[in-house]
Amino acid sequence: MTTPKEKKITDEKVALTKAEHYCAYQERSQQEVRDKLYEWGLWPQAVENIIVQLISGNYLNEERFAKAYTKGKFNQKGWGKIKIKQGLKLKQVPDVLIKKSLAMIDPDDYLQTLETIISKKAALITEKDAYKRRYKLQQYAMGRGYEADLIFDVLKNR
Repeated sequence: MTTPKEKKITDEKVALTKAEHYCAYQERSQQEVRDKLYEWGLWPQAVENIIVQLISGNYLNEERFAKAYTKGKFNQKGWGKIKIKQGLKLKQVPDVLIKKSLAMIDPDDYLQTLETIISKKAALITEKDAYKRRYKLQQYAMGRGYEADLIFDVLKNR
């Protein structure tokens, strides 16, 4: 089944209005907006002009995006700092802003969240062998983006 091709936008003012709505709906990174503008069929010069206007109109703010992304992924999905950092890097957020946003995470909440996800996963694992069980829990927590040393500390205290 083919979908009708989306109509390309050639007028910069129309694209700016549409991009403002796109940014107002949810925090976006500059790269997400840039990709969307190219998807709409705009030329590079028009894309950069619109990005500058969105930033000056405060529709687009990388720092605000990084903080919202970090807060959302940690609080809603229980992701660790490694996975959040990877996600921000994929969105081409500068390293300075990544560090700043990760520093917002309270260390006690971070440890508590790690303990919670390990406990929930432990209840689901049917493995009898203690070593295999521990390995599975380690792999799960690492997949969620937590640091190995923290995982070992939490598992050691279980």
